[in-house]
Amino acid sequence: MNAIDTLLERGFIENRTHDKELDDYVNAGNVSCYIGFDPTASSLHVGSLVPIMSLAHMQRGGHRPIALVGGGTGLIGDPSGKTEMRKLITKEDVEFNKKALKKQLSNFIDFNNSQGELVDNADWLTGLGYIDFLRDIGRYFSVNRMVKAESYKLRLESEEGLSFIEFNYMLLQAYDFFKLAESHGCLLQMGGSDQWGNIVAGVDLVRRKLQKTAFGITFPLITTSSGAKMGKTASGAVWLDPERTSPYEYFQFWVNTDDKDVSRFLALFTFLPMLEIKEVDALEGADINAAKSILAYEATKICHGEDAANNALLAAVSNFGARQIKGSILPSSSLSRGDGRVHSKSEYEVNDNTPSTLFEAADLEAGIPAFKLYQQIGLAHSGSEARRLISQGGAYVNGNRIDSDDYMISLSHAQNGEIELRAGKKKFHKIIIKM
Repeated sequence: MNAIDTLLERGFIENRTHDKELDDYVNAGNVSCYIGFDPTASSLHVGSLVPIMSLAHMQRGGHRPIALVGGGTGLIGDPSGKTEMRKLITKEDVEFNKKALKKQLSNFIDFNNSQGELVDNADWLTGLGYIDFLRDIGRYFSVNRMVKAESYKLRLESEEGLSFIEFNYMLLQAYDFFKLAESHGCLLQMGGSDQWGNIVAGVDLVRRKLQKTAFGITFPLITTSSGAKMGKTASGAVWLDPERTSPYEYFQFWVNTDDKDVSRFLALFTFLPMLEIKEVDALEGADINAAKSILAYEATKICHGEDAANNALLAAVSNFGARQIKGSILPSSSLSRGDGRVHSKSEYEVNDNTPSTLFEAADLEAGIPAFKLYQQIGLAHSGSEARRLISQGGAYVNGNRIDSDDYMISLSHAQNGEIELRAGKKKFHKIIIKM
């Protein structure tokens, strides 16, 4: 089974060009492939995991992944999948974000010893002469064909329309593919389904300019079984940056996967063998919940490391109790099961990874109204949301329900220098008191 077969089996591929030729190309070995990442934020999120994991699978299959950070195109903005123009960012922002993204991608892809590479298209785009670019590249593009691309049609039909600066994006992305084919021997580009038009344009440009066959693969838009966009929660995006989404919160995101999505997400977001993952479809009850714990553990380990995954698991055990996990369920997982249970509470006491906030003792001496404290530490987005949570009986201090939104939480609630707050059944936060 080659790397493309692996991606197909695990559910990564929606469309691809030149099926037979692509298989022959990959079977010949030593393939370079690339995916572009938008540097308009300092962190990627769970919605970016499909392309990231696809590069990781290509590398594990003996090939060379290239992560292209769009330092040049990021100054323009990709109209694909957007109904309004993106906010333009500065070169300084792009440079800062590029370094942050490489750090995150390094958890999935090995960039050492030329096994993988991170490149910035600003290196070749920002120095382009406009007239030269139109003459050498623009002449290969038909406006009639461009406006039929889904990425442009959506914007043309929107109220804001499509700006001229965004109209050039397809040419620039195609030029990226040409430059990587020319300088890195990279003849395979991968991306989301909304990138199909841009990728095909690059395939065509490589053929015209270099007389070589290039290839493209697109991934499906991943949604949950309920139809919701992957990686979106009531509290916002689930980030790969541990400063934005803690490893514990990241772990809990995966634990809360719907039963119908568990095997599909195991295939996409872990490296566990497909033979074991296929058996998950037959699980139910406590066993499917055990599989969710393994999904959460493996996904957290890949993104944040084994120590963070263990700490998140131990924090979850303390908050919700240990789950029975049979040795026969996804046995290749490195999650420690011992006698069939995950870690014990005594282990948790030295490995707590529950989100926490440090408070000076003096700040709590007079007490803080519960609704204000819940908003302050992020268990509620606003005072009104916190009041509503309390009135509905969903707020707890040290396991006891809070019955009034002006209930005062103070030093008298401290237990061993901590106060445990809970919102609903699954969101915990600890107040650590500095004496």
